[in-house]
Amino acid sequence: MIPIASPIIGEEEKRAVIRVLDSGRLAQGEVVKEFEEDFAGYTGTRYAVATNNGTTALHTALLAVGVGEGDEVITTPFTFIATANSILYCSARPVFADIDFETFNIDTEEIKEKITKKTKAIHIVHLYGQPCDMGAIMEICEDYRLKLIEDACQAHGAEYRGRKVGSFGDAACFSFYPTKNMTTGEGGMITTSNREVAKRARFLRSHGSGVRYNHEILGYNYRMTDIAAAIGIEQLKKLDAFNKKRIENARKLTAGLKDTGGLVTPCQLKEVKHVYHQYTVRVDDREGLIRRLEERGIGYGIHYPKPVHRQAVYQNLGYSDSLPEAEKACEDVLSLPVHPGVGEEDIEYIISTVKGWEIGG
Repeated sequence: MIPIASPIIGEEEKRAVIRVLDSGRLAQGEVVKEFEEDFAGYTGTRYAVATNNGTTALHTALLAVGVGEGDEVITTPFTFIATANSILYCSARPVFADIDFETFNIDTEEIKEKITKKTKAIHIVHLYGQPCDMGAIMEICEDYRLKLIEDACQAHGAEYRGRKVGSFGDAACFSFYPTKNMTTGEGGMITTSNREVAKRARFLRSHGSGVRYNHEILGYNYRMTDIAAAIGIEQLKKLDAFNKKRIENARKLTAGLKDTGGLVTPCQLKEVKHVYHQYTVRVDDREGLIRRLEERGIGYGIHYPKPVHRQAVYQNLGYSDSLPEAEKACEDVLSLPVHPGVGEEDIEYIISTVKGWEIGG
């Protein structure tokens, strides 16, 4: 079986965890601080604030930039639900803008159409590891004086015009779930170059406290452990190599599948570094291809089968948007294995399996 995702944990990570266990200092401490400094340096930001998962990073970041009750935040409907839910957690309202057909990322023209007097921020997602059109998005934020939050949970190491994602927004968020380009088991990170945003995020993740037992604002227990951070420090050292392998695998898959009838390979924009958290194709007969992949022992994923605005929780809140590109993508997309554990023979096997598939057969 070729799995759709497979975390690679080496002896370095194991030894790092043992060192923390032997120290007896397991909760947030100096190892978390070291990981934050390393990650800020990697993304080219002044600050990084670790959290216990990607969702809490999103929630904390939104609060830290000032999103609150009555605000509207424009985001994409084609993403994992945590992106939009984090807006609801702030008592704000998600406003969904449709996506670009080729990249699956939020359509910048759609963003402009959704801006109202209540709009406080734009919450973008660098989906599947491909950066959004940051030039256009930054211009919109400047013109309308909007906050920008980057959901980079699938885009560790991705770049737009040579600059790493996570360094454009007022705040950005990363997830270290086991399927991501790097992992800490569970974990998240907020990056920012704004001192006040970083300070507020640190308060929010630790019960609103900057000094123990002195609580200045309402906060949460969103702290990362030193155990998770120890894994993250070692994984970060390997991230570029992991991404290089993902990119190589994606290139080989595209070369082998580009002329397959009924299938569209992923778009790769020239001005970005796409790090292929997922290698996602569009398929005319998805169920037919799924049957063939299952028969041949090849893992797959559907990211995502239902847009956020069609989820029951949002339907119950009265959302009735028509967002045709996102809705069509949910019907068409299929992700194939691309992670660093996929070898040359695996790639050839995936290509031959897909090439041998007959539409509707």
